[in-house]
Amino acid sequence: MNPATEPDLLPDFRNMGVILRILVFAHLALFVYSLIGLANWSTWAQRFSDSVLWLEFSLLPALLLLGLASPLLGRLPYNYGAAGVCLLAMIGGSIGRAVVLPVEGGEQLLLAGAMAILAVSLTLLGYFRLKQRSLSPRLSEARLAALQSRIRPHFFFNSLNAVLSLIRSEPIKAEQMLEDLADLFRVLMKDNRQLARLDREVDLTKRYLNIEAVRLGPRLKVDWHIDNMPGDAAVPPLMLQPLVENAIYHGIEPALEPAPIQVNIFRIRDQLHLDVRNPLPPVDAVRQHQGNGIALENIRERLLLHFDAEANLTTQAVNGYYQVHIVVPYREIAHDDAIAPFSGR
Repeated sequence: MNPATEPDLLPDFRNMGVILRILVFAHLALFVYSLIGLANWSTWAQRFSDSVLWLEFSLLPALLLLGLASPLLGRLPYNYGAAGVCLLAMIGGSIGRAVVLPVEGGEQLLLAGAMAILAVSLTLLGYFRLKQRSLSPRLSEARLAALQSRIRPHFFFNSLNAVLSLIRSEPIKAEQMLEDLADLFRVLMKDNRQLARLDREVDLTKRYLNIEAVRLGPRLKVDWHIDNMPGDAAVPPLMLQPLVENAIYHGIEPALEPAPIQVNIFRIRDQLHLDVRNPLPPVDAVRQHQGNGIALENIRERLLLHFDAEANLTTQAVNGYYQVHIVVPYREIAHDDAIAPFSGR
């Protein structure tokens, strides 16, 4: 893919990871500044504490303005949006600095402070731009392809054999199974670099389970707890299906009398929680069904790409179950629209 086809994106200034990076960079820059031209080490602490006061009064109003304007800035072309970021940062910083500046000589100090804010803003925008490119979906296509191949080849051939066995005895069921297969592979072959609606991911996973149910029969049981699921939530595509596939491979196939897989999806305030639990396999079957962790590692990378520090994935084995717990910020997708990943991840 031509790199020019992947547009640069501004960071989302409402994202906690972006805010933390700005705070860390600004305070590190202030620390270095407080050391420049220092004549006596005994005065460093006083100079640094005075500078911190100026920094906080400059930085916090600027971050507030950028957070409020972030949705609008994100819809602008990159160059216009970057200019807007610099302008808002200087306005917010100047407002805050005017509170602590002395009256005499205040104009000159305000101008110098605005230039400093501009320089810092351009530096940070350059950093976020490079970071976006380093984590760009363009560069993670190989990882996404690896995730898409997680639907194991034998699943495809087993599904076709199941269809062949049903064509004469249950033609309607065979036709439905072929439709599910077609929908599943249509999603796998499309461009999956943007966020997708959660209800579509759940529907895809249910189609996958319909296919596996033909092979596993009554051994496959799934308890869905999705009454409080926000269907319009934005999630990375192909996130739920690989987790359920792992649950089948590790928890259902090796067990003689498997317990149900549990899928629990709910929203708490501004966070979306997703739990997938499968029964732990027998000890003698663990080695035969030991995975390589590709799916979980791939999902972790894409959560970082889309949500930065605001998302996390944890795993644990408790009470005879292996649980994968994912938390992402709640972001709405209206209708069938898609959201591109924001920069700064």
